[in-house]
Amino acid sequence: MGYGTLFRVTVPPWLDLFDDTVRACAAGKRPDLVNRLLDRRAHLVDPGRRVAVVGCAGKGKSQLVNALLGTAVCAVGDDRTTAVPAVVRHAATPFATVVTDERPALGAAEEPLTPEAATARANHLAVVGADVRRAEVGLPRALLESGLVLVDSPALGAPGCPGTARAVAVLAEADAVLLVTDATAELSAPEVELLVQVSKLCPVVLVALTKIDIVPGWRRVAEADRRLLAEAGVRAPLLPVSSLLRLAAAETGDKRLNAESGFAELVDALRREVLADPTRAAALSAAATAGLALDQLIAPLRAEFDAGQPAADPAALAAWHAAGRRVEELARDAQRWQTLLADDVADLLADVDFDLRDRTRRILREVDDYFEVADPVKVWPEFEGWMTENLTATAEVHSGWLLERFEWTAARIAKQAVPEGVAIPSDLLREVSAEHVDGLRSPHIEKFSTPQKLFVGLRGSYSGLLMSGLATSLAGLPLINPFSVGAGVAFGARSVFEERGARLKRRQAIAKTTAQRHVDDFFLSYGKETKDAARVIHRALRDRFAAVAQQRRAEATESARAIKRDLDAAAARTGARAAEVRRGLEQLMALRRRAEVIRAGNPARALSA
Repeated sequence: MGYGTLFRVTVPPWLDLFDDTVRACAAGKRPDLVNRLLDRRAHLVDPGRRVAVVGCAGKGKSQLVNALLGTAVCAVGDDRTTAVPAVVRHAATPFATVVTDERPALGAAEEPLTPEAATARANHLAVVGADVRRAEVGLPRALLESGLVLVDSPALGAPGCPGTARAVAVLAEADAVLLVTDATAELSAPEVELLVQVSKLCPVVLVALTKIDIVPGWRRVAEADRRLLAEAGVRAPLLPVSSLLRLAAAETGDKRLNAESGFAELVDALRREVLADPTRAAALSAAATAGLALDQLIAPLRAEFDAGQPAADPAALAAWHAAGRRVEELARDAQRWQTLLADDVADLLADVDFDLRDRTRRILREVDDYFEVADPVKVWPEFEGWMTENLTATAEVHSGWLLERFEWTAARIAKQAVPEGVAIPSDLLREVSAEHVDGLRSPHIEKFSTPQKLFVGLRGSYSGLLMSGLATSLAGLPLINPFSVGAGVAFGARSVFEERGARLKRRQAIAKTTAQRHVDDFFLSYGKETKDAARVIHRALRDRFAAVAQQRRAEATESARAIKRDLDAAAARTGARAAEVRRGLEQLMALRRRAEVIRAGNPARALSA
């Protein structure tokens, strides 16, 4: 066995994986990942294991750190929200400093600071705008002596606020995460999402449920939180605790009160998950961090490999895809334009038919009202002129409305079909003639002549004379007497009056029928002409739009072919890229498998992976 082999064995597998990942990121031209991994490596080789205590404001995060250590370390209170991280580690001699610009001992020359004063001062300086990085505290505590480093992070808030950014930076350097929530409410959606994301980066995650001393129903909240964690797929123990009971127990030495606080279970969980095997905790954190970095390297290579061709010029490839989509869109647009035009013309014809029918019906209603009182014999010439004038006006108005509507429809379609020039050529639109409005034929109307009046009057007088004479003969009067003669005259006048009214009604009915037939003839002939004109315009517009669409498709197709020829030429010149991508992907996947082996708890196997 050579010296190189002996040296290789002494290097922890996770550190070897980490260094290989850094080299892979450098080869992949990802300096951001290299810098992040080097910073993380520096923390991992440190013997201390960092536990980031995170949570939203008001959840008792800083108070929990104080309770864990049994002393006032982190400043707490309504006006003392944590603004910068407070790093608490073991020290034989207590110390407390404020670090700014990566240089400690801000104000240390004046007088020593207590831990609580140091964290309060760091928070105050951060609030007023000073460039404060963190507060560092050293305490002689048995829990810290085993290598545990507690980091009280700023409260999580809005995504863009400075406190949240500092908390995220603390999470990126943590070996374990302790999320602090309280028993006043179940885990919120942002808290669950945070745990899901943190569990991908940090394999050790704990959840502390605080304030169980002031919430009688905390057990129900704890069960609900465990259910939410299980549904989200987060394997994190939930530990109910009371910081106030823990601090009171530390002050009085009451073991029963300390057991009731729940901190014994929390300390045991920290010792079991973090301190029992610090090397394992470092290996798990390294494997998780390296795996995330490798995933960022693998993703673009896998996409390129799955595409089945070497990486081409993104701009040219995007232009080719865009040109292909443009050809498809133009083909779909052409069909859509024709369908839209056909639908609009169909709607237009329906509206035209309704408009013409409505206008003619209004004329017929006026005719009905007019001939309810007028005598066609007296007013027919005047009525004939009125009818011709109204039908001509209807035709002109209807024709103008039809063309305006067609121009609007054609312009609307042209904005999509011919966006470079939406004006409709005048030769595509055709005037609808209104010159065919014929004159109204006079109906055959029988006049009530004088002989007819005499005949009707004699017939009525005879009936009246006979009935009255018979009635008065019963009284002894002769058949013809003054009463019977008067009755005959009255009956005759009544018969003439009734016959005149009946004949007037017949003449009015004949006039209405004649006018109706004339309007129906006008509706049929003029409606046919408008529909013919609409069809002619429809065909002209359809052909025009189809020609323009065909020309645009041909231009887009030629553009796509030219881009494709350039891409094929570039692919031919860089054919070796496919093999290079394959080799790089295989190497990265091998590193990824080594990371998974370490995360599975088998570092020895990672040496041979």
